[in-house]
Amino acid sequence: MLIYKIFRRSEWDAFRGAGETDGAPVDLADGYIHLSTAAQVAETAARHFAEESDLVIVAVAPDQLGSALRWEPSRGGALFPHLYRRLHLADVVWDKSLPLGATGHIFPEGLL
Repeated sequence: MLIYKIFRRSEWDAFRGAGETDGAPVDLADGYIHLSTAAQVAETAARHFAEESDLVIVAVAPDQLGSALRWEPSRGGALFPHLYRRLHLADVVWDKSLPLGATGHIFPEGLL
């Protein structure tokens, strides 16, 4: 099982350059990095990135994150993965572009 984080291209570029990140502005405001499961990521993209086209989706193996990963209730009581530490580039299993198509974001094949 993998979990996912969506970054704006500029955030991803900064993350790659630094080797770690505290996340996007919403993550900094909330005090943890918001992640999504495969079942949640399309709604996350639609809700928070609806008009944005230059995005990157990264996959992370949750077992690499240890006790800093907590599953907490969010939208409608669903449990979402929240990371209470910096995300390290070494945590990323893969990254792919997440373009915006005519009917929404175009996810990597096999993700949804």
